[in-house]
Amino acid sequence: MKSSYLILKRPILTEKMLKLQEAKRQYAFEVDETANKIEVKRAIQQKFDVTVENVNILRVKGKSKRLNTRRGITTGKRPDWKKAIVTLREGDSINFFENA
Repeated sequence: MKSSYLILKRPILTEKMLKLQEAKRQYAFEVDETANKIEVKRAIQQKFDVTVENVNILRVKGKSKRLNTRRGITTGKRPDWKKAIVTLREGDSINFFENA
């Protein structure tokens, strides 16, 4: 079993996710490529001391990029990554800005 700091990479704090936090108690995290729903649920419950009701996981494809240089056009790709959207029990919340 992996520890929570290996499974959870970072929270995803976008306008869309902040609205979901207020409306539906849903939080998004970038997680390890090999993590499954059970591991993500355990990691979040351990780290933030909350009760997780539901976990949805999706893979995000990396964008293709082109760069014009002196040597010509160079193409590349950002890495693929995995996102977990977690729904918490009524009354639970996670505050990411408490130490800021």
